[in-house]
Amino acid sequence: MSRLSLPLFALALPLLLSACAGAPLHQNQANECSDGLRTAYSELEQARAHGFDGSVEWTKAAGLLTAAKVQQQFGKYPNCINKVRRARYYIHQAQMPH
Repeated sequence: MSRLSLPLFALALPLLLSACAGAPLHQNQANECSDGLRTAYSELEQARAHGFDGSVEWTKAAGLLTAAKVQQQFGKYPNCINKVRRARYYIHQAQMPH
């Protein structure tokens, strides 16, 4: 192997192995994360449709949901669930009269 091939192989191997890992170990958490994201994105869209998309709370919720989606992709389901719950709180806060 050339000097360049070895580091590339070392970086690619964990990605290949993680892709073959199969079902998540914590299926309940994975489902809660996925279901929570689906619900929260729906609520976020409803809030946007009602004109709340300019609020600070709506923006915080959108950022948290983006971060939760990343956590889901890395299998960090407790972090995903936490961010989804926080995002939903901000979505509800965005729709309250100030």
